[in-house]
Formats: sequence, C-alpha cells, structure tokens
Amino acid sequence: ADLPRAPSLREGHGALRRLRDRAVGQRFRRGIAGRAKPRPVDDRLRDPLRRQHDHPAQDLNHGRNRLVAAAALLAVVATAAGCGGDSAESVTPGSQPTPSGTLRIAIPDRPGSLDPLLATSAADRLVVGQIYEPLTRAISGPYGEGVSQSGVALWAHPGAGGTIWRVRLRPGVSFSDGAHLDAAAVLENVMRWRTTPEGQALLPGLVAADAPAPDLVRFIFDRPVTDLRRELASVRLGVVSPRALRAPDANTRLARGLAAGTGPFELHRADSREVLLARNGRWWGTREQLGPGVELIAFRFPRAAGRRLALLERGSVQIAERLGPDQVAALGQHPLLTDMAGPGNSSVGLSREVRGVSVAQGTPVLSRTWLTTVSTAEG
Repeated sequence: ADLPRAPSLREGHGALRRLRDRAVGQRFRRGIAGRAKPRPVDDRLRDPLRRQHDHPAQDLNHGRNRLVAAAALLAVVATAAGCGGDSAESVTPGSQPTPSGTLRIAIPDRPGSLDPLLATSAADRLVVGQIYEPLTRAISGPYGEGVSQSGVALWAHPGAGGTIWRVRLRPGVSFSDGAHLDAAAVLENVMRWRTTPEGQALLPGLVAADAPAPDLVRFIFDRPVTDLRRELASVRLGVVSPRALRAPDANTRLARGLAAGTGPFELHRADSREVLLARNGRWWGTREQLGPGVELIAFRFPRAAGRRLALLERGSVQIAERLGPDQVAALGQHPLLTDMAGPGNSSVGLSREVRGVSVAQGTPVLSRTWLTTVSTAEG
C-alpha cells in the first residue's frame, strides 16, 4: 500500500490552526459587535461590592465619644481610690507610701548630749538612736508588713575562739552628708571607741581592727567575746560620718547633733523648747521598704507628768512618756487615747492614731512608726 503523502504547501497543521483561530476570532468580533454581555458568574463578584458601597459612611464621632466617656470614668474611679483619707493603712501591698505627718513626743528631760558615744540618758539615746545606726541593730519597716532584717552590717561572725570577729557591711549605705559607709569609715569610729573611756567600757578588750576588704572589718580582742553582735547593737556605738570625726571642732559638733549619721532621720532644729528631726533623704532603708513612716519627729520636754498628759489630751503630742498611775487612770476617760508599758515601772500614753511603736525595752527605732491620720495640732 502506498504511504500517505506529505501535505501540500499551506495544508496540514498550519491550515487547521488558521481555521481554529478564525473561529475564535469570529466569535470575539461578534461578541464585541453585539455588546458583550456579562456572564452569570460576574454577578457574584460585582453585586456584593455594589451593595456595600451603597451603605452610608460610619459615624466615627460616635465611637470617639464612647472612648472619651470611658476614659473619664476610669479617671473618676482612680481619683476616688486615691482619696481614701489620710490613713496610711490603706496602702497598696508591696508599695512604699510617702512619709507624712509629724510624730510629736513629750518626754520629761531634754537631751544632754547628741553625741552617740556620750548618750547616757534615756532622752539622749531616744534622739540619737534615730540619727545614728549601730552596726548590728536589726530593723523592720512600718505598716505591719516589715520583716526584721540586718541593718548596716549584714552579718558578724566569730573566729579564733571568739577573739576575732568579722563584720560584713551592707553595700550602698551613705551618711546624710554624702560620705560612704565602708570599712575605712568604720575603722575611724573604732579608733574613737578604742581610745576613749566611754568606748573602752562598751567594748572591753578591743585591741585592734583592720579591713581585709572595703566591705569587711575585723575586730580583734585580747579575750574571747561571746556575742559581739549584741555589743555592737548599742545605740551608743552609732556610726558617725568620718568627715565629722576629722573636723577640728568634732566634739562640739557631735554634742550639738551636727554630725552626720546613716539613720532614718537627721537633726533639723534644736532649742530649749523642742528638738525636731527630719527624714533623711539618703537613708538606705527607704529602698528596702523600711520606712520611715513619718516626715518629722518633734520632741518636747515638759517636766511634769500632768503637763505631758495635758498635751496628749489636747492633741499637741501623740505620745507622752513616763506617766504615773494617776495619769494612766485619767487616760481611761478618753476613748481615743490608750497606754502601754514603758521603761521600768512607768507607762506611756499615746493616741490611737499611732502605730508601730514599742518602748518597753531598749530605744525604739521610730522609722517603723506611722500615723493613721495626719495631725495638724499645734501648741
């Protein structure tokens, strides 16, 4: 059989392609000539868009007004929460409220010296104990939340059978005059303790001290010491700024309370009628949530117990120390006053607005005391 012949010129695939293309082209031209008509699927795409565009524009001012109203409501709620009165007990847990108010205390005697080493009377120690801190005095904060913790010394450990004690200092502690509490500052105080009769009586057998590190002090004794921690906690061993100890008139400045300490308060004014302490803005305890709870402490010195009671009844002071049985009996007539045991057989009268004070044993640290209301009484 004969094989199929090859297609002639202009025949075969080229001719078929022209026929196919002509049919498509004719259909396209006929559609254009008769105005192209949308296919059914086009409606599914166009109609929803057209209906959406027919909607009116949204009123954006309405939404903005709702936001403004909500913000105003939140501001009112926040203001109401912040205006809960002057009570320091309504504080947010974990926060440190700003110290406020003046704690006024009536004591029978005026301090004789504000030099901690020479603070031999109860009045002396009460005042200097707020200005100067002994190395190992533990401290707790106000508002009933503070847990007792180490003071300016983190720890004191014995060695060599109790003849050598190592004391580690808390970092970041400054005196109210800006000097740093480091081992060198402690050594200057130790020199004073070792070379004065008052210091020798408080630390018997202390023969030397050195500083193996900037934050470490070694106390060296000629005999074993059972508990140096207790001895170094004495208010009379409050640490004084080395700048004050080097001053030519150091003794005079110390006696007048003009030397700097690391305590929660510093001397603001002292005269025959009153000693006024102000909060120490450099106190390390503030960043540790340890207070103080008040801005000022005012000490007044009426000699007669009846006069101290009268000041308490009038609201001129919130604490009256050294009251006798007659004054305590009179306190029972006042629902806003109460009493607590004081040093020895005495009693202390106080307003019920006072919190966090204890005077039964030792010198109280008044940084942990606060007032539930801020008194404005004078007189």
